Amino acid sequence: MDTKWKKFKRSWITKGIVFVLMVACFTGGIKALIDIVESTNGEMEDVFVEDYFQSQSYIEESDMLINNLTRLLGEYKSEEHILDGGTISAEAMQIRKEDLLYEHYAEFHDPSIDEADYMEQFEQEYAEEIAQAREEMIQDDLREYHSIVQRIEQTGPPLFYATDGENVFTNTTITEKRAFEKHPAFMIFEGYDQSVFPQSTKENESFHWITNYLSSLDPQEMTIYLAFTEQSLNELESDWQEQKELVKDAVYLLAVFLIGFLLTFGYLASVIGKKSEDEAIHFHGLDKLYNDINVGLCFLLIMLWFFLMGIVYKSIDTMLIPVTAPIAAVGLLLILSLVKHVKNKSLFTHMLLYRVFYHIAKFIGAVYLSGGVGIKTVLIVVGYPLLVAVTFFMFPVTIAVAAWFAFKKVKAFRSIQEGVEIVKEGKLHHRIDVDGKGEFARIASNINGITDGLSKAVDSELKSERMKTELITNVSHDIRTPLTSIITYVDLLKREEDPVKKQEYIEVLDQKAKRLQLLTDDLFDAAKASSGNIPVELQQIDVVSLISQGLGEVNDKIEAAELDLKFRHPEDKVYVTADGKLFWRSIENVLSNIFKYSLRGTRVYIDIEDVGDQVCLSFKNIASYELNIPAAELLTRFKRADESRTSQGSGLGLSIAKNLIETQNGRFEIQIDGDLFKAMIYLPKK
Repeated sequence: MDTKWKKFKRSWITKGIVFVLMVACFTGGIKALIDIVESTNGEMEDVFVEDYFQSQSYIEESDMLINNLTRLLGEYKSEEHILDGGTISAEAMQIRKEDLLYEHYAEFHDPSIDEADYMEQFEQEYAEEIAQAREEMIQDDLREYHSIVQRIEQTGPPLFYATDGENVFTNTTITEKRAFEKHPAFMIFEGYDQSVFPQSTKENESFHWITNYLSSLDPQEMTIYLAFTEQSLNELESDWQEQKELVKDAVYLLAVFLIGFLLTFGYLASVIGKKSEDEAIHFHGLDKLYNDINVGLCFLLIMLWFFLMGIVYKSIDTMLIPVTAPIAAVGLLLILSLVKHVKNKSLFTHMLLYRVFYHIAKFIGAVYLSGGVGIKTVLIVVGYPLLVAVTFFMFPVTIAVAAWFAFKKVKAFRSIQEGVEIVKEGKLHHRIDVDGKGEFARIASNINGITDGLSKAVDSELKSERMKTELITNVSHDIRTPLTSIITYVDLLKREEDPVKKQEYIEVLDQKAKRLQLLTDDLFDAAKASSGNIPVELQQIDVVSLISQGLGEVNDKIEAAELDLKFRHPEDKVYVTADGKLFWRSIENVLSNIFKYSLRGTRVYIDIEDVGDQVCLSFKNIASYELNIPAAELLTRFKRADESRTSQGSGLGLSIAKNLIETQNGRFEIQIDGDLFKAMIYLPKK
């Protein structure tokens, strides 16, 4: 079931369907977001406000009107005031004069005129143009005045009355404060007094817009009345409620699209690049695009979308989806490609800039590490000034880094020098520690390698001498024992007259002679196996069949040793590449060792295991005496676990088996755990 689900989840059809859904959710979310922004002018507060008088929309109904009224009362006042130049400040006029002076600088400039009299003379000579400029400023203010008056006269609700004591601006015949206060919603600003109804209006977060405009007027001369009739207020509140519901629907729709997009994107992010048959990340053509170029294309797609939206702005309702969907599809494909590299941990290593700098650094490093001292010196001499030129703004840091680098190299050289002195005194186990991968590190490593080699050679020579002495002792003992017996019984045979005893002596001589022959043959075989001078014919061998057949041939020996043999192997055939005769000879030596040294009445286990590209054949038995010898030494010639050497073995069987297995490209190992003896043969699997 899990396999079928994984296959369905990671199939390209499922991924394609989910990808289409993701693009649809993304495009729908963009459409819903734009609808919300257009409906609320980018302000979403009204969606969460229940009282119309605390909404931004209610303040906006009066905001622009208050702005225009404060400009009329505070700046323009009346047409006569403008024509008299009341709106032209001294600062504004001075700026205009300076602009004229700059325009006529070339023709008026006279170095002989004193700077203090410069402007005064300019005003005298260009008085007509200055007066014309002043008139133009007055006419500009007059046009702006009439434009504002026209806008407020055309303004619908609210009703308003504003005066500074002389000038009056209104769109109603009502001028009394009490008349305005009879309406269901009003704002009264008279002197320092403020009267607002309903009172919740003052709690509106946007109410300060209005008070900010009024702060520019003189409160003693200011009177502004605003009021909404019941009909106009009901219409405004109804429109606000309707618009609010539309925005709410758009917000819910946006939430649905957002959740859908997150779910589909999360699903694709988890399965992208994976197939049902494995857990590896698989890359395709688009994924070969460098990640930094990928990110750049994503930004270009965003800019392209804004550019196209600017072109189709007037028909955005119909053109939004056709423009957004293909751009979103391409962009999301690029983003999913980045997700693949994140999962593969190659987000940075697959960047073009990383590759460029990596190869440059690698090339310089390779030249530095592989070159001689001369090349490195040239690199440092040429590279350091370039580095200083590039980092001139942080020159002290560059000097500090160079000093640290030089100190580190000098320290490494001193470590090598002191280490060589110590090694020269005969302390071969001393090691020179130099960090890094530079030339000094390689020299230190080479010196350590030489000392390790010398130390191993000395240890090997000592071990070899010890083994030679032990070998000569063992060979002498094993050969001298039957040879002494032969000499003794030959002497007895010469003096014995009794035919029966002579026959007994002859049987003993035959036994000892065969024993001597066996030792000689084993020694010869061991020499041949050790030298590798044995013809090897590798072929395919069925291990199970070979062991089964061989165990049948030695069944008498198994019964004689009173052993319970357990042969465990796979049900299928197991083949190895080996020489049949040499392989069986190795097995026979191991079995012979088991028959001689196993504790009677115990079990012997023979197991065949498949271990990857090799087959392991293991033998386990319980020894009849304590195994108080390292496992490695049992593979030494003439070495026995029976240190008293009273057993009939030559001590060559395991050594011969090891050498024969190694000539067949295999491996022979033994392990000892208390009285448990384990021999393992590893051969290449066919």
